[in-house]
Amino acid sequence: LIFSFHFTFVLLGFSEYPKTQLPLFLVFLFIYTVTVLGNLGMIVIIKMNPKLHTPMYFFLSHLSFVDFCYSTVVTPKLLENLVVEDRTISFTGCIMQFFLACIFVVTETFMLAAMAYDRFVAVCNPLLYTVVMSQKICSLLVGASYSWSIVCSLIFTCFLLTLSFCGTNFINNFVCEHAALVAVSCSDPYISQQIILVSATFNELSSLIIVLTSYVFIFITVMKMPSTGGRRKAFSTCASHLTAITIFHGTILFLYCVPNSKSSWLMVKVASIFYTVVIPMLNPLIYSLRNKDVKETVKKLIAMTI
Repeated sequence: LIFSFHFTFVLLGFSEYPKTQLPLFLVFLFIYTVTVLGNLGMIVIIKMNPKLHTPMYFFLSHLSFVDFCYSTVVTPKLLENLVVEDRTISFTGCIMQFFLACIFVVTETFMLAAMAYDRFVAVCNPLLYTVVMSQKICSLLVGASYSWSIVCSLIFTCFLLTLSFCGTNFINNFVCEHAALVAVSCSDPYISQQIILVSATFNELSSLIIVLTSYVFIFITVMKMPSTGGRRKAFSTCASHLTAITIFHGTILFLYCVPNSKSSWLMVKVASIFYTVVIPMLNPLIYSLRNKDVKETVKKLIAMTI
């Protein structure tokens, strides 16, 4: 382990497709620009508009912050590797990227679960909404998401550091993720693999149980509503969140199902691109396109800048 810190890794990324390097660079640069502007813009919009000072948008501002951070941990290095021939990353840099990426992906998992609970209270117990979803409770839910993600990330990283690496290692991915690092390890990765499998399964199942339970009760409550207008309004308040959850968890579950064989590495890379680069861009678009208050605030911001 002591000597590992002197080693370097080479992120192969999409180097086996040399003709696609420039087009991919331009596509990912565009996506990253939209991600940064979209997520930071969403935070500013929520701060500016008093109508958006609600629990749902409190969670959304943190989701936007997490998406911005997550994308910033991964995308700049990806962009660099698409235009330079030297694709090396230091051992410390690789471990730090893994550590930070774990924090933000676990935080997003539970932030989406907290937002599902918020929608459940809003639809099923509207009269108690302001009491149940008080500022203190919202802050506790957000704080718990960040805290648990840091604990998980520390555990994953500590067990990853028990592995030994020999010389320059070629990582068959664009990011320092667990499976790719384990694949180039010189030592037996069984314990590290089991720890991350158990923890990741727990995080995924527990968050999905919260989400699914919330939406089952929401669906039952909405179907009992006498008016069609009431049903439509209730469904529309949940549509954006449900879309974000489906895309995020759908991609992660797909990655779980991909076998770790050489032929599947391209699929792993494409799925990894989706949830590390594309999803952080989609979330602010999903929430802003369906919300009148957000659209109005955007128009005011544009009017102020012109």
